[in-house]
Amino acid sequence: MDLRSRLNEALKTAMKEKQADRLSTLRLINAAIKDREIALRGEGEDAGEVGDDAILSILGKMVKQRQESARAYEEGGRLELAEKELEEIKVIQEFLPKKLSDKEVEEAVNGAIKEVGASSIRDMGKVMGVLKAKYTGQMDFGVVGPMVKSRLG
Repeated sequence: MDLRSRLNEALKTAMKEKQADRLSTLRLINAAIKDREIALRGEGEDAGEVGDDAILSILGKMVKQRQESARAYEEGGRLELAEKELEEIKVIQEFLPKKLSDKEVEEAVNGAIKEVGASSIRDMGKVMGVLKAKYTGQMDFGVVGPMVKSRLG
């Protein structure tokens, strides 16, 4: 079952079971996907649906936004709002692939470096491109970037 179908099934289930908070988060996900489709149509690209890769990218960004918001709420003493953000993250993460362990991330980075034959920092973009193509949603690229840079530098 593709990601969009899983999201729609989860949405229907949340409606039937009257899970208001979960339903709200799932609707936000659907709205973000629709926004991406509309933006692509505006750019004159294929007016079809966005694929799983694009949806994973959207979900990853949504998690990152909520992590930043939760941190800001905690710093501001608004713990109830931080908790709400963290609950939304849990719902979104249900649809993301399992995060790779530190060891798996290291192996993936080494594999990508070998795959593109990277030898200097100039090859960093190629390495990151390979990693993003294969591991979107499975690793934090904010952490992986410096790791790649140190290996190539």
